[in-house]
Amino acid sequence: MDKIKPFEKIASQFQISQESAKYFLGRVQKSFKTEKPSHKLITEFMETQGFEFLLTPYELAAMMKESGAWPYALITEPPAIVDDPDLY
Repeated sequence: MDKIKPFEKIASQFQISQESAKYFLGRVQKSFKTEKPSHKLITEFMETQGFEFLLTPYELAAMMKESGAWPYALITEPPAIVDDPDLY
């Protein structure tokens, strides 16, 4: 019996590539300072929350910390990317 990997679940649920799903899971892990949650734990947390769209990795990590699913320290939030206003 083939087991579905966590990144495959995310890829099919949110209709993104498997590479993007792997990158997303890695970024969620990197949002924590020292202790990193497993991909399986991240996926299980997402399933219990029933997200309809994919959050940013840091937002998901913050939700995991706030809910107690992974109570370890987070890194500082990365700066938001802001586009320059159109000049025309």
